[in-house]
Amino acid sequence: MFWKKKKPTIIPIDVTDQNFNDIVPNADKPVMLDFYATWCGPCKVLAPIMTELATEYDGRAIIAKVDVDKNPQLCAHFKVKSMPTLMFFNKGKYQERFSGLVPKPNLEEILNMYIADDYEEEE
Repeated sequence: MFWKKKKPTIIPIDVTDQNFNDIVPNADKPVMLDFYATWCGPCKVLAPIMTELATEYDGRAIIAKVDVDKNPQLCAHFKVKSMPTLMFFNKGKYQERFSGLVPKPNLEEILNMYIADDYEEEE
């Protein structure tokens, strides 16, 4: 045909208090966790970006989200105070976090850095 077939849309994985330990520490790919709330304005702006990243990075990174209202244990453990809060894990280890809205090109740069394994771990 003369047109490109559109890739199926991949939605971010829902991470909960119950499944966090099954998904994040054992991941063989970088993980980006978005701590969000349904009532949060900036979170609503970030939501379609997360879906785009989940689709674009399918198979190379895990893009996931945590509803802060439904998962108080994770929020307390990571001391999440504002939404959105983005956390990055690489090889199962916590690496860094950002609070507030982060532009898509910056998120792509961070994910690409972890995928390329160029990031030097601080001990």
